[in-house]
Amino acid sequence: MLSNIVNAFAHRDYSLKVGVVGVTMFSLSTPQHIEEYIVDYNATLIALPDETWDTSVCIWSGNHWDVLVDLWTQEEGRSDMVLSLRVTETKSGFLFGVYMVYV
Repeated sequence: MLSNIVNAFAHRDYSLKVGVVGVTMFSLSTPQHIEEYIVDYNATLIALPDETWDTSVCIWSGNHWDVLVDLWTQEEGRSDMVLSLRVTETKSGFLFGVYMVYV
């Protein structure tokens, strides 16, 4: 799921309109903020390589996971950007709540 989210962002689908089910945005303005941060970073976001999981982190907070996923760009490999989200278990599976992409 995390790879699908980043793939959508890499294809400039910041609202996750195509092919990403079970994901919510923190607010209505979150997609716009994510787009602004990625564009301002001035590098080309790419799909997550396997190395992402060596440095990305998650923290159990009692009823959900807080997750930081390292993002990669074509120009520099692992970048200074991270995807921040919350993962919550529901009766029907997991819900992924996207908060932000930031440096």
